[in-house]
Amino acid sequence: MEKDEWRGKTEREAVIIHTSMVGIAANILLALFKGLVGLASNSIAMVLDAVNNLSDVLSSIVTIVGARLAGRAPDKKHPLGHGRIEYLSAMIIAAIVLYAGITALVESVKSLIQPRQPAYTPLSLGVMTAAIAVKLLLGRYVKRQGKLAHSGALVASGSDASFDAVLSASVLGSALLYLGRGIQLDALVGIAISVFIIRAGYEMISESVDDILGVRVSAGLSRRIKELVGEDPEVLGVYDLLLNNYGPERYLGSLHVEVRDSMTACEIDTMARRIQQRVFEAQGVILTTVGIYAQNTGSDEAARLRTEISRRVMSHEGVLQLHGFYAELYEKIIKFDLIIDFDLKDGRTREELYQEIYEELQKAYPDYHITMTLDSDVSD
Repeated sequence: MEKDEWRGKTEREAVIIHTSMVGIAANILLALFKGLVGLASNSIAMVLDAVNNLSDVLSSIVTIVGARLAGRAPDKKHPLGHGRIEYLSAMIIAAIVLYAGITALVESVKSLIQPRQPAYTPLSLGVMTAAIAVKLLLGRYVKRQGKLAHSGALVASGSDASFDAVLSASVLGSALLYLGRGIQLDALVGIAISVFIIRAGYEMISESVDDILGVRVSAGLSRRIKELVGEDPEVLGVYDLLLNNYGPERYLGSLHVEVRDSMTACEIDTMARRIQQRVFEAQGVILTTVGIYAQNTGSDEAARLRTEISRRVMSHEGVLQLHGFYAELYEKIIKFDLIIDFDLKDGRTREELYQEIYEELQKAYPDYHITMTLDSDVSD
C-alpha cells in the first residue's frame, strides 16, 4: 500500500473514531436524563426513548471497533486489506436498531394492555425538548462526517439519530396532548415509534447485505472510468468493466479495450500500464487487468461482416451490446461478445435469445464458425 494511501486511511479512521466518541458522550447523557425523568413521570415512551439511546451508545462502540479492525494493514491472509469489516459493523448496528424497535414494540403493547397514568412535569418537558434539539444536531453532524469519511456505519448511525429526534418529538407531543386534553396516547405513540424503528432497522440491514453481496457499480463511477480509458489514443472501445469492492473507497477491477490488430505486444503493454496509472490517479481504482480485443484493420471483408452481423444482432429486442468482434477470414471464424438484458419483455430467458441469434447467424453464414460469448452487463 502506498504511503499516501495509508495516511488517507489513517485520517479516515480518526474521523470515524472521533465522531463516534461524540455520539457516545451525547447518547450517554441523553439516556441518563431521559431514563431518570421517564421513571419519575411514569412514561413508558420516555423510558423506551432512553433505552434507544443506550442502543445508540452500543452502535457507536461497534462503529469504532469496526473502523479500527478495517483500518489494519493488509497481511498474508488478507492481502487486500480488512475494509469489508465495516460492512459487518454496519449490519451489527442495523441489527441493534431492529432489536431496539422490537423490544420497544413489546413494551408498548404491554403498556397499552395495562396503562399507567403519566405524571409529566416542566422538567420532563424540558428534557424532551432538549433531547430533540440534541438528536437533530447530532444526526446531521454524524451523517455529514460519515459521508465525508465514506463510512456506511457512520451514515447509518446518523440516520438513527435523526429517527431518535422524531421519536422524542412524538413523546413530547403525546405529553402535551395529555396535559392539555387529558388524552393518553403514551402507549400508542410507543407502538408507532417502534414500528418506525423496526422499518429503519430492516432497511439498514438490507443495505448492509447489498454491500456484502456486491451490487452494481454506480453509473457515475463506471462512466468516469470508461471516459478516462476511452481518451487514450490507442483505445477504440472500452468494455466489460468489472469492479470488486474491498471496503469503502477501495476498488479492484478489470476491463477490456479494443485496439488495432496491428499493435505489437510492446505497444499493448505500454498502453495498458498507462491506462492503469491514469485510472488510479484520477479515481483511486486499481485495475488489475486490462484485457484486449483486437479489431480487424485493413480488411474490407472483415468490416463488411462486422457491419452486417451487428445490424442483425442489434435488431433483436433485448440485446444491449455487441463488442469484441473479430473475424479470422482464413480460418473462417467469427468471434464476439453479446450482452443481453436480464429482464426480457417477451418472457424468454437470456439463454433462449442467445440460442436464437446463434442459429440465425450460423444459417446466414454457413461457411463460418460462429463463437458468441454471452456477457453480463455488470456496470452502467
